[in-house]
Amino acid sequence: MAEERRRRAGNSPTKAVRRTPSVRGAGDAARAAGRSLEGLIGHPTEGVSAVRRVDDGWCVVVDVLELARIPDTTSLLASYEVQLDQDGELMEYRRVRRYRRGSADE
Repeated sequence: MAEERRRRAGNSPTKAVRRTPSVRGAGDAARAAGRSLEGLIGHPTEGVSAVRRVDDGWCVVVDVLELARIPDTTSLLASYEVQLDQDGELMEYRRVRRYRRGSADE
C-alpha cells in the first residue's frame, strides 16, 4: 500500500530524497548536542561552553552534572566534546575535562 502511494505521488523507491539539514545554526547545534548527550550518558546538562562549525558538521562542548553534592559548589561537572553531522545527528563524543563546580579555570 505504501509502495502504491509513492507511485501516485511521483516518488520511486530508487529516487534520491534530499533532506534539509535540521541544524540551522549554532543554537540548534547546541540544543541537539545537549539532548543527544543527555540521552546517552543519563546525566543532566548544565550548559554549553563552546560551539564551532567544522567541515562536516558541528563541534559542541557540553557541560554535564556528573555528581551532585551538598554544598552545590562541590558538585562534580564534566565537559564533553560532541561531534554532530550537518543534520544534527551525534557522530561521537568524549569527556575532555572533569572539575568541581567551585573551581576556577587555570
